[in-house]
Formats: sequence, C-alpha cells, structure tokens
Amino acid sequence: MSTPGDVAAAAAALRDSAAEARAGGTDVMARLSEGLAAAPFTDLHRVRELRGVEWRADGSARIGSTTTVAEIAADARLRSAYPALTATAGALATPQIRAVATLGGNLLQRNRCPYYRSAAFDCLQKGGDSCPARAGDHLHGTAVDQGAACVAPHPSSLAVALLAYGADVEVEGAGPRPVGDLYDGSDSTRDHVLEAGALVTGVALPVPAAGESAAYRRATSRSRAEWPLVEAVVRVVRTGGAVTEAAVAAGAVARTPLRLPEVERALVGASGPDAAAAAVAPVPALCSPLPQTGYKAVLLRDTVRDALERALEPQGGA
Repeated sequence: MSTPGDVAAAAAALRDSAAEARAGGTDVMARLSEGLAAAPFTDLHRVRELRGVEWRADGSARIGSTTTVAEIAADARLRSAYPALTATAGALATPQIRAVATLGGNLLQRNRCPYYRSAAFDCLQKGGDSCPARAGDHLHGTAVDQGAACVAPHPSSLAVALLAYGADVEVEGAGPRPVGDLYDGSDSTRDHVLEAGALVTGVALPVPAAGESAAYRRATSRSRAEWPLVEAVVRVVRTGGAVTEAAVAAGAVARTPLRLPEVERALVGASGPDAAAAAVAPVPALCSPLPQTGYKAVLLRDTVRDALERALEPQGGA
C-alpha cells in the first residue's frame, strides 16, 4: 500500500503499479471482502489537493475527487448554485456512508448485481462468457437496452446529477472529458471506461444558471439504505415563469446514466407543474425492459413526473 502526499505522486503510483486507488473505500473494501478487489492500494486520503470545492472567477465550481458526499450535500454555496447536485448527494445511501464516500468513488464504483458480487457465479465482468442475471434474477436490472449483454444498471447517483449539469471530469495528465464519457453502455465487461492507472482529480461544473430550480427523486423497495430502482434528476431554468432550459437525467435503468431529451424538449415553454404529465408521456416507450423489469418503464415515468412537479412549483425546490 502506498500513501502519496500530492497529486503527482499519486498519479505516478497508480501509473507505475497495478494498485487500485482508494479514498473513502466504501466500495473498494466491500469488493475486497467479496474477492473482487485485491491489495495493493494507493490511498488518496493524504492528497489535500483532491479535496474541497474551488470557486472560479466566473462563478463556476470545481469539486475535488475525494470530497465526501456529505460535504457536497452540506455546502450552502453549492446548494444555491447547483441544487440538483446537492439534493442528489443528500439522498443517497446513509449518513454514515455519505460521511466517508467520495465524489470520485461514487462515479467509479462497481455495479451491485448479486451475480457479479457473488463468488459462486461467473459473469462477463469477471471474465466469464455470459450474463447469468439475464436468464436468472434480474428484477433490479436494466430497462433500457444499450446493446450490452450485461444487464446490471450503473450505480452512480452523482453521475446522474452531473450529467444533468453537463459537468466535466478531470483526469491527471489528460484533458477534461464530459462525465458521460466515463461510461459505455454497450460494454459488458466494466462499469466505467477510465484507463487503468488513471487518476480522477475532480469535476468541473459550468457557470450556474440564474433562475434554476431542481429536484431529485428516487424510488426504492424500502425506505432506507436501499439502492434505487429508478432515480431522476430534473433542472429547469425559467424566464417570466416559462421554462427556457431543461435537463432531465435518469439512473438505475441502463448500463449508464441517461439524459431524456424527449422530456427536455417537451418542457420548454411550460409554466407550471401541470406540464409534467404531458412531458413524461413518452418515457415508457423509451424503455426496452427485460421480462422482470417491465415495472421500471412506468416507475421511471412516474418518478420523473414527481421530480418535474417539484421543480416546476412556483417557488422551485430541490
């Protein structure tokens, strides 16, 4: 195990060894106990440059990759500028996990498919030649077909919110890339496409939009400490009461987080919560569910509608 003290040393340690990066460790340590990860690790907790929020002259923010989810959720300035992000951060997992889980770890975590997580099964993500969930239990699987044999949905809630903001991910030694470019929905062998040995240093958000209101909603099978069955992030910008800009993103339904451009287009010109029902009407037709995930088509529609109605309230909300 190495514990570098700065970004350059951390990047070199990852580049020159087979070590995996570890920050909060909430997913890494779970995978270690499941035999899906192995030491050595490159611990990032001493790299101060990777933690915290930096505000730029144009009013935009950069969030370091080891900033905790709890810190993002509690930051009042972030809440004012990027309400969809802080609402999402405040809703995921449990207070204990949010206190240690990090932004970078959330973006790069591995899926929660029980077949992938079990040593008793082989699968495409462990070098196997098939997806046992596709023919087996896939109740929590994908409902939007992106061309992959794997049916495990991507688990990152923060990626959904950052996709709605059009944020960029910064990687040491490389140019920034849109957060959506971290993922490939047609790839059945991995949950992200970050190069081996690469170090995510932070996320850059765009200049905040004046007049934005936002909401995050998730549907779960129990009230606490549960992964979402579906989740939705909505951002709307209004001028004179009418929507001039909209971003709608969904999670837990596909191999990657998704934008819903059909819904976004339907929102432009809307002026109140009553517009939500019409805007979400196309959502079920966008889905191509598996035998056990047909419920997600309707659940996604209704979850997006719930988020839209909250975001379109006269006072806004998150």
